[in-house]
Amino acid sequence: MKALAALALGLALAGTAVAQQQHADANFTPKVPHPAYAAASGPVVAVDQAHRNFHTLDGRYTPFGKLLAADGYRLRASALPFSAQSLAGVNVLVIANALSATSGTSAFAPDEIAAVRQWVGDGGSLLLIADHAPFGTAAKELAAAFGVHLDTGFAVVRQNGATTANVQFRGRMLGQHPILEGRTPSERVKAVQSFTGESLSVAAGATALLILPADALGVLKRDDIDTLAHAGTVPGMRIGGRAQAIALPFGRGRVVVAGEAAMFTEQDFPWADRVGLTSEDDQQFALNVLHWLTRLI
Repeated sequence: MKALAALALGLALAGTAVAQQQHADANFTPKVPHPAYAAASGPVVAVDQAHRNFHTLDGRYTPFGKLLAADGYRLRASALPFSAQSLAGVNVLVIANALSATSGTSAFAPDEIAAVRQWVGDGGSLLLIADHAPFGTAAKELAAAFGVHLDTGFAVVRQNGATTANVQFRGRMLGQHPILEGRTPSERVKAVQSFTGESLSVAAGATALLILPADALGVLKRDDIDTLAHAGTVPGMRIGGRAQAIALPFGRGRVVVAGEAAMFTEQDFPWADRVGLTSEDDQQFALNVLHWLTRLI
């Protein structure tokens, strides 16, 4: 927990320096004793790199790609705007922390949102990951196309005697869903660690996977996290009962929306230990998400 406390304080104080010093752990080696598919024979997973994404397959999501490759998936970088043509042949589309060219606007054009919505309705699977500000604003309109509201700020909780944006989900904070049960008892997810994210609504027909506690607060600025940690007060929105990840059937397709990106990869920070897939059951959670999206569970 000391490492997480250091990370939370570093995130609160460092601001834009986080983006400059945050990088993928080049030494990450996934451990997948029972791959879902033979090597490079599984469904095609396309990772978006066309929308100024903070996390890409050849960047901070390299460990995510290594994990999926070890499970047998075929990875592809998606470098084109979304359309029926660019999504053809894709089984799972992953969008992680897209950014818009203009602050406060959607990262996706209306025709792209319509194309993704139609593609999912026709049977595609979407993993949409939108982290704390400013990423929530960039993905808000795409999430809304599936009935999901992003709060676009920062989710803060009181946990283990401290105010933190690094949330440990266990017990009643975990929902009931095949993603959390896995294919076998050994794949059951008992705890998930997130690292500074936002909250999202539980859309009609969706299941909350990671449930925020009753006293959780959504704040607007990164500095607000440090103010709260030092017993100060800031304006905020009560977000208890909202989620940091949900699963949603949509038409003939499936959608998982997550409000935090670091738990799907492995990254180094100068002021803390590595964070991400090696924390709690985060690696199994990531695998189970893909297994549900590809209908293995």
